[in-house]
Amino acid sequence: MMSKPIGVGMIGYRFMGKAHSQAYHDVGFFFNLTRPVAMRAICGRDEAAVKAAAAKWRWESYETDWRNLLKRDDIDIIDIGSPGNTHKEIAIAAAEAGKHIICEKPLANNLADAKAMLAAVQKAGVKHMVAFNCRKIPAIILAKQWIDEGLIGEPYLFRGTYLQDFIIDPDFPLVWRLQKELCGSGPLGDLAAHTIDLAHYLVGDIAEVVGMMKTFISERPLPQAFDEGLGATGSASEKKGPVTVEDSAAFLAKFSNDVLGTFEATRFATGNRNAHSIEINGSKGSIKWNIERLNEIQLYLKDDPQGRQGWRTVLVGEGSHPYISAYWPAGHIIGWEHSFIHEVYEFLEAIANDTAIAPSFVDGVKCQAVLEAVEQSVKEKTWIPVEQVNG
Repeated sequence: MMSKPIGVGMIGYRFMGKAHSQAYHDVGFFFNLTRPVAMRAICGRDEAAVKAAAAKWRWESYETDWRNLLKRDDIDIIDIGSPGNTHKEIAIAAAEAGKHIICEKPLANNLADAKAMLAAVQKAGVKHMVAFNCRKIPAIILAKQWIDEGLIGEPYLFRGTYLQDFIIDPDFPLVWRLQKELCGSGPLGDLAAHTIDLAHYLVGDIAEVVGMMKTFISERPLPQAFDEGLGATGSASEKKGPVTVEDSAAFLAKFSNDVLGTFEATRFATGNRNAHSIEINGSKGSIKWNIERLNEIQLYLKDDPQGRQGWRTVLVGEGSHPYISAYWPAGHIIGWEHSFIHEVYEFLEAIANDTAIAPSFVDGVKCQAVLEAVEQSVKEKTWIPVEQVNG
């Protein structure tokens, strides 16, 4: 007898909606699920647009009010992919309705909201996950294994950058990602949040930060229409409005285990489309990785014989590497979209088997605490301790 499907109701139908939809479609093709998944409903305020998305991505139905998803007995998971200012209300209501929740990053627009969301899911006893998809890339998990095994020795330095250039044109419209009341912050929350979570995952908790931020273009044309495929771009009108987030952010960090860190996130790095990279330097070696070459990880080992020392590139495609056995023969690479398949797989299995899941809302709050400390540091022009969060 087949197990009852786990029903999903998803809020949002643009960039992340597309990525998550594909994940729900493909997860059962590549992985053996304890319980099958059912794509019950997708939700958005624009009925024509969400109806078209439901048909294209093969959702069973659509809704124009997210509250309707909570009333449905055939929906077990609420997947939140809407702008950050909506996360708190939806997540708390979903938890109170007994729904499991997967929420896009950053978890909220401020630390107080993130804490409220965590308290709600803990009180309700539902499963909760923050969609830090970079954690689910095989190369990152392999890096974690190497670090835990002591391959690079004691970590000393963490270096992370997330560089994009898609808003460098001053005529790029004032989309929601450039309005603080909707998104919470600019590249600090949108991009550096990923790097912060990887730092927490790979190295340890961040204890103290000092930062700087800059807005290069203070006004932009108001948008007239959105690109439904990405949700980030759109045509511009002649009227302009103020940009209320930073265009670039950078900060130094002291970890609780004495590791030192540097972080940079910007959408003004000309020539960088999506250059998310990390480097960890340890007493015995170093690791480097860039998402634009996500199947590769670079490794340097200090104890290699003289004359043979140097960076080696490991192609993460062997069957023994994380997740890879679900896909193709060695050397047949996977893509960015597979990280969403992996996070959906782990979330579905945690629900089916009542097991723990990471990254959870605890990790989301930890990240939010760092983001808030960086912003406070910029205002006060000094080092700021990061509020520590216990799971």
